[in-house]
Amino acid sequence: MAIQQKSLCPINLALEVVGDRWSLLIVRDLMFADKRHFREFLQSEEGISSNILTERLNTLVAHGVLSKTDDPTHKQKALYSLTPVGIDLLPVITQLGIWGRKHRPVTAESGAPAAALEKGGPALQKKMRAALRKAHLGGR
Repeated sequence: MAIQQKSLCPINLALEVVGDRWSLLIVRDLMFADKRHFREFLQSEEGISSNILTERLNTLVAHGVLSKTDDPTHKQKALYSLTPVGIDLLPVITQLGIWGRKHRPVTAESGAPAAALEKGGPALQKKMRAALRKAHLGGR
């Protein structure tokens, strides 16, 4: 799938892949909730519709953010995994969470993951990156 380039600005190019309402929430669910199947993404509290979810998953796969394979435990299910490109979004997700906690009305419970990421700093992100690589790439 070719990116429709409006400009060669790196921010614009990134937003053309993940700048819609849903893509980073899907990546968030893969990173922090270990959601890997279509139906699991549908159950997120934000309430994505199945047709939009299908479109966003296909786009993320086409741009190399996610991979899609047959689930070895259930051949009728697809298993979505983060690629190295997707794992590289960890600092973006982290900073968005920190920003949201600081500038938007969140509860202590909903803001707890962002608070932990902020407190843990680069060391925690490094550990998380290693855990994501192990879970999604088999440690590669």
